[in-house]
Amino acid sequence: MFNKIMKHGFLLVFAFTCYLSSDLTFASDEHLMQKANDLYQKNLYDKAAEVYESLLNKDYESVSLFYNLGNAYYKQGKIGYAILNYERALKLSPGDEDIIHNLALANVKTYDKIETLPKFFLFQWWEGLLALFSFSGWTYIAYAFYILILIAIGFYFLSKKIKFQKYSFFLGVAAIIFFALSVSLLIVKMNKELNIKQGIIVEALVNVKLSPDEHSSDAFIIHEGLKVNLEDKFNDWIKVRLQDGKVGWLLSNDVRTI
Repeated sequence: MFNKIMKHGFLLVFAFTCYLSSDLTFASDEHLMQKANDLYQKNLYDKAAEVYESLLNKDYESVSLFYNLGNAYYKQGKIGYAILNYERALKLSPGDEDIIHNLALANVKTYDKIETLPKFFLFQWWEGLLALFSFSGWTYIAYAFYILILIAIGFYFLSKKIKFQKYSFFLGVAAIIFFALSVSLLIVKMNKELNIKQGIIVEALVNVKLSPDEHSSDAFIIHEGLKVNLEDKFNDWIKVRLQDGKVGWLLSNDVRTI
């Protein structure tokens, strides 16, 4: 009996310690975030960026953190890092007007203006629909339609009036259609995030090589802020593909993954 009480007491103390530790960590992160914001308000953009980066090093991520860090780098003229963090913020919160606006301003300052390969209008429409929500957003939407299907089924079988059964039937059919669409978008979104990696060039000027070798011939030159697809890696080299189809290799330090 005594051992049982001691065991439960230990579990309670352990649980309380974990809760207190997580609460203190959250408070510490919030304190650093406020400190960085204060430094930004004082126009100390480089110091603010350092504090924001320290939060990232602690695996603390949020839309506001990436957005504020992007602003801090933009104010310093570090366009590559600014675009990188705006893109990371947009990945968590697609459709955010402030992020889209600031990202557009930063992209105006980039040197490379790559013409993308033309896409069929249906693919453009699909990509636009896919970008409306993040992966978690589409997950919640699919789950909401699933619940709606269950509700419609419940009303259909429990309702004693034919009119309500008809409403429940049509509601269920519509919910099934939108559930299938949202699940399809969720699967595509998941596949895209798992298999398609994109990055931002952060160095002012990068000589892209034909092969992963510093003695290889130059394929082309790109500049900071350019978004590229990351296709392969070999030692310290990363294979990139531009929006116009050009392919080459650059050092991993020249690019950061979104």
